[in-house]
Amino acid sequence: MATALGLVLLLSFKTPDAPTDSNLPLAVANGTPAPSATRPSGPPASLRPGATGRASSPPAPSAQPPTSGNQQVDGDVIPTQFGDIQVRVVESAGKIVDVKALQLPSDRRRSREISQYSEPILHDEALQAQSAQIDTVSGATYTSGAYRESLQSAIDRASG
Repeated sequence: MATALGLVLLLSFKTPDAPTDSNLPLAVANGTPAPSATRPSGPPASLRPGATGRASSPPAPSAQPPTSGNQQVDGDVIPTQFGDIQVRVVESAGKIVDVKALQLPSDRRRSREISQYSEPILHDEALQAQSAQIDTVSGATYTSGAYRESLQSAIDRASG
């Protein structure tokens, strides 16, 4: 029993994140989706490719002209201690049909892991709820809160 516990503790040990040369956001304002992951209870899924460049400055919140009946609206950029978060809401006929993460924390390895894990969960929750009234993802409290704030600001702009 003690051996098994020791092995579990050893395997779960993580070293602190070291700063990386790459301070790249998971996705930038060009509409590229952030990398995807699965819900904790689901089987592993392949990751969607993320963008590999940093915008020179955060995109200004704005409403995009409708394309094919869709309206795209950018939410506020919400700063957190781990990095900025911003989402774009795509609406059609008053219904949220997609939410794209334009910026997620990614300057540290752990921030990237949390963003990759939480983004698809937050995305799915927003589509299901059709609002910013979504649950906090365990282990991603700051990311969840800022995602909700940016989402709510985009919804407010779209309806106003």
